[in-house]
Amino acid sequence: MMGSSKPDILWSPHHADRYVICDSELSLYRIGAVRTSEAKAGALLLSEETAATLLAINSDTPYMKCVAWYPKHEPECLLAVGQANGRVVLTSLGQSHNSKCKELVGKEFVPKHARQCNTLAWNPVDSNWLAAGLDKHRADFSVLIWDISSKYSPEAVPAEKLRLSGDADSGMVVTKPLYELGQNDACLSLCWLPRDHQKLLLAGMHRNLAIFDLRNTSQKTFVNTKAIQGVTVDPYFQDRVASFFEGQVAIWDLRRFEKPVFTLTEQPKPLTKVAWCPTRMGLLATLTRDSSVIRLYDMQHAPTPIGDETEPTIIERGVQPCSENVISSFAWHPSTQNRMVVVSPNRAMSDFTVFERISLAWSSTTSLMWACGRHLYECAEESTGGGAAEKDIATKMRERAQSRYGHDTVQLWRNHLLAGGTDPQLRSLWYTLHFMQQYTEDLEQRQQGSKQSLIYSGIKNIIKSSSGTTESRRCWKGSDRPTDVAQYHSEERSLALQLCGWISCGPDVDVEPFLKSLEQEGEWERAASVALFNLDIRRAIQILNKGASAEKGDLNLNVVAMALSGYTDEKTSLWREMCSSLRLQLKKPYLCVMFAFLTSEPGSYDAVLYESRVAVRDRVAFACMFLNDNQLPRYIDKLTNEMKEAGNLEGILLTGLTKDGVDLMESYVDRTGDVQTASFCMLRGSTPEVVKDPRVQCWIENYRNLLDAWRFWHKRAEFDIHRSKLDPSSKPLAQVFVSCNFCGKSISFSCSAMPHQGRGFSQYGVSGSPTKSKVTSCPGCRKPLPRCALCLMNMGTPVSTCTGTGKSDEKVDLPRDKKLAQFNNWFTWCHNCRHGGHAGHMLSWFRDHSECPVSACTCRCMQLDTTGNLQPSDNVLQDSAMDGRGMK
Repeated sequence: MMGSSKPDILWSPHHADRYVICDSELSLYRIGAVRTSEAKAGALLLSEETAATLLAINSDTPYMKCVAWYPKHEPECLLAVGQANGRVVLTSLGQSHNSKCKELVGKEFVPKHARQCNTLAWNPVDSNWLAAGLDKHRADFSVLIWDISSKYSPEAVPAEKLRLSGDADSGMVVTKPLYELGQNDACLSLCWLPRDHQKLLLAGMHRNLAIFDLRNTSQKTFVNTKAIQGVTVDPYFQDRVASFFEGQVAIWDLRRFEKPVFTLTEQPKPLTKVAWCPTRMGLLATLTRDSSVIRLYDMQHAPTPIGDETEPTIIERGVQPCSENVISSFAWHPSTQNRMVVVSPNRAMSDFTVFERISLAWSSTTSLMWACGRHLYECAEESTGGGAAEKDIATKMRERAQSRYGHDTVQLWRNHLLAGGTDPQLRSLWYTLHFMQQYTEDLEQRQQGSKQSLIYSGIKNIIKSSSGTTESRRCWKGSDRPTDVAQYHSEERSLALQLCGWISCGPDVDVEPFLKSLEQEGEWERAASVALFNLDIRRAIQILNKGASAEKGDLNLNVVAMALSGYTDEKTSLWREMCSSLRLQLKKPYLCVMFAFLTSEPGSYDAVLYESRVAVRDRVAFACMFLNDNQLPRYIDKLTNEMKEAGNLEGILLTGLTKDGVDLMESYVDRTGDVQTASFCMLRGSTPEVVKDPRVQCWIENYRNLLDAWRFWHKRAEFDIHRSKLDPSSKPLAQVFVSCNFCGKSISFSCSAMPHQGRGFSQYGVSGSPTKSKVTSCPGCRKPLPRCALCLMNMGTPVSTCTGTGKSDEKVDLPRDKKLAQFNNWFTWCHNCRHGGHAGHMLSWFRDHSECPVSACTCRCMQLDTTGNLQPSDNVLQDSAMDGRGMK
């Protein structure tokens, strides 16, 4: 419906580049790219890329109230125009040479009584049928269905009708409609129902929304409502209809026509147009009077009405195609997705595309996918062979989980190798935990359990408990020349050196094994500096010479060894002066701190202690040897705070697995997201209070969820077992029991409630030993347990006594030696047919069959559960997915 001052717009149903503007006249435009239209005179710019060219104007139909475009290809550009007097006139904007078009153009369909024509709708299948909705008249119908191919009857034409038509050719005037509906009522809007094009019509009558069946026009289905304007059917969901009244839109489902499925948010101004997008499912556009905003409602996820309490979720947003300009009308493009043309009251037009909301999905395997309209994009992480780009932490954790990272509890230091062996912080962490475990076991052997908790509390707390420190001044090894360097010794300092890895446990304080291990790893500079810090300058020179002569060795080490051999402790020597000025030019940190140590004043070693490129454990060990009881705690506290703020895992050596360690790990997780390392680390030697910290529990649960998301179900189970061993409080209670079908009591609980009989759950098919007595009845009611469908023996009988299941079968299903129970003897049954038996027998049967083993049963147990097709990603047990295929 439109007025003279409010132009409307219609897209051609067949030509994607043509549309009509309707107000006081009909104007046909062709839209195209700017490069093809800008050269033509009169081209109107619609957007940066498109322009419109005026093709034709039709001013022969005054008093237009509504327009409908003929749905078929021929005649081309045939339009039906409803006028203020109720007449429907066929007109054309094209120069068609088709004889049918010439016969139809100018044809008029005249009602008995003149009143305004509100709406028109062509039948999309029988294109000769045209429905017109008129205002109310007490002696006439409001819905007239005309057949445009009908001829005028030879009866006399009233003079009044001829005078109103202005056409002497009475053959062009039709006064008898094909159908008449809605007597003594008004029709404000109507549309044909796509589900039954030739039979059904939906008409918005006065306070009624009615469905007419043209096979029996005396009957109708209707519902009382105010929302009778702008009736339109969703082209993608033919049972969904939208209508409006003033500022509110009602959405109907024709299958439940008693009331609206839901109503959209009421607008402050009256609505003027509502239209479904023809290229996008469930997208409804609405326009209010004197507004510059078109409201969009995305109903893709709106559910069909199942109950009265259904609350659909609709995404609402607004678009502004013409900046602040008021929009008179709009029209969706029939084929280009989300494209529309809008027109303002002064006929200014704009070509606009509604951009889709982007839906993002990030898989647990680091693949990123997003949807925009009908397009789906995937962005997967590329594996760079050269290692130019660092992998995402999720990818690292996934790869580490596959290599059983964190599960090596015997040689803890090997876990850093399972993580790739390239991260120095992980190397330091696992070596620290290894040394802590090693010396805890040593204390247990020496029955000094009181000091075990001190080991895991970190060097910071060990140093604070230090007492009885002694000072000594030693000569350079291999030389009688004394030094003025003071060294400090105590039991706690020796323990700290052990945790740093410089010396091994035991009474001997010997750094030589550590030096040899560094030489084997090719860390020549570090080995030389450790030897020098232990006042063995000759050993340091020897290591440097050896490193220079080694394969792929640095020949410059010979030069460093030569410079080192000229050491003198004279304060004013040229050697000291040159080394002090040139050591900063050395690129390797350990060579730099060697000369810093030799040129430093006694008790002032800041150049060594604050060289950040040197490993924390080496700096701490150096401090434990050369700082007094006043300097050492201050340095350790300062270094600890730096490690906590930076989230540096090397700081675990200082904090231990304490609250400070949790703070440090929190900074590390915030920086890297590595909940895997945090979980394994905090479970090692932490006190129950630390493990119960909400942050630690959060890391553990997040890692468990990650393993489940990756479908590493066996890895997650292994982690839970690992966790229960280190943290007994986390061991879950039994959650699944086998209950008796007769009395309903738990079989396992009944067994545990009879200690005097010595019966445990193992007697019901767990132990598998044929020598032990087997109970094959319920301990509560003494009714027999079910029989296995294959061996026909009562459950509780071990599988090993049945034929067809030997040790070879068991090895296929359970390759590990360490088992909580023999899975082959477990109770297993189908949740559908309730048939089952020993798990081992069921596994063997369903390897070759999909149907139930009971002869009279046709249940296909293997195909009942879709999760039966899911294989665990870690692929630990190839047949373990059988657990989810209906047999439980």
